Amino acid sequence: MAAGGGGSRAAKSTAKGKAKNKKRHNKKPLSQHHLVSLVATATSLAHSFLSQNDLLLLPSQTLTLETLLSSTSTSLSTLLCFPNTPPQPPLRPPPPPLECWFSRFLSATSASRNFDSLWSHAFRMSEHSFSILLSLLSPFLNSTIPSIPPNFVLAAAIYRLAHGASYKAVGRRFGLDSVEACRAFFAVCKAVSDKLGNLFEFRSDIARIVGGFGWISLPNCCGVLGFGRFGVGGEVLGPNGSLLVQALVDSEGRFLDVSAGWPSAMKLESIFRQTKLYLGVEESRDLLNGPVYELGNGKAIPQYILGDSCFPLLPWLLTPYIRSDEADSFGSLEKAFNSVHSRAMGLVDTAFGRVRARWQLLSRQWKEECVEFLPFVIVTGCLLHNFLIKCSEPMPDDNVKSLREEELPVFHGQVDESGERMRDVLAAHLSRVSLRR
Repeated sequence: MAAGGGGSRAAKSTAKGKAKNKKRHNKKPLSQHHLVSLVATATSLAHSFLSQNDLLLLPSQTLTLETLLSSTSTSLSTLLCFPNTPPQPPLRPPPPPLECWFSRFLSATSASRNFDSLWSHAFRMSEHSFSILLSLLSPFLNSTIPSIPPNFVLAAAIYRLAHGASYKAVGRRFGLDSVEACRAFFAVCKAVSDKLGNLFEFRSDIARIVGGFGWISLPNCCGVLGFGRFGVGGEVLGPNGSLLVQALVDSEGRFLDVSAGWPSAMKLESIFRQTKLYLGVEESRDLLNGPVYELGNGKAIPQYILGDSCFPLLPWLLTPYIRSDEADSFGSLEKAFNSVHSRAMGLVDTAFGRVRARWQLLSRQWKEECVEFLPFVIVTGCLLHNFLIKCSEPMPDDNVKSLREEELPVFHGQVDESGERMRDVLAAHLSRVSLRR
């Protein structure tokens, strides 16, 4: 009896399951009209959420949400163009607030105890640093765009640089149209270049630079020279094209000299020999002409720069030892020099990494139609990087490692014998220092 009762229950359960499956299969799918209506409602709610909470969300969050909503609206508009789709009211975001985002941001931060955190999230600097920058650039901005308050012009440009926002997105936040946002951005770039150009301090503060490298056991060193790479889309610079930037940095990661805008297809030595840095040392002789440094044992070393292996070895530009044959091994002098040299070269990579981390516009691949403006923006980013170091702003702690997409080719030209002697002298000194530790 028990076995028979169990079989009956099993049969009933099976019958119920079949009925449910049949009901599920018979359920009609959503009509296109119903689906479009649901998505339109969700999109409208998302727009309302964004407009009501834009001061609470991080800029990266609001920009991402705006991009998703724009994409959704475009897809819905496409669906509505299909035949047999009932007409729907046009998809429009809710009207913007009476005050633009930046006006409300200023009011909110003035009443907040945590205002510096809000400023740092939005503009990658404190309100104090922004005010100093504004005081330096206001005369130029007032004369260039008198119709817009200078704090709006500066904030709009810094916001675009910090977050890679489109001109449309910038304009929406600062009460500007796209053309005004574009004018504001390039006016600030021009003002930074003109008013802060002295922050490339290679010619004006050599004593501080040499002293900084002295603390890391590089006597009489005046900088570290390397290249940064900034991607450009399209075919104007060839497949995987990019612009190269030659930069000299100090021991604290400040940019001392920047030469931007060189196509990646150019030979690196050719770029180097056309820069103002090279010409200032080799032709005008007004750079690296300071006193020599006595190393002891009757040896002395003049002022010099450390350079990546892609540069030629010169008396004033010391590159690492390179093995001509993989089977060769380095001695203690070469190992000591290359170890210190490698750590120093990291200063260039980290400086570029920090510029990209703080100014997200420079971390993205640029469109080929905008490539002529890229060098201008890179220099602006580097000068603002120096300015914020001077203001004691904390450095970005994310994505600061500037990983090279590809290793730069090693220089294989003629060897400068005087350069070899200078490198050997410094290598012997560094080897002695390492033995004393």
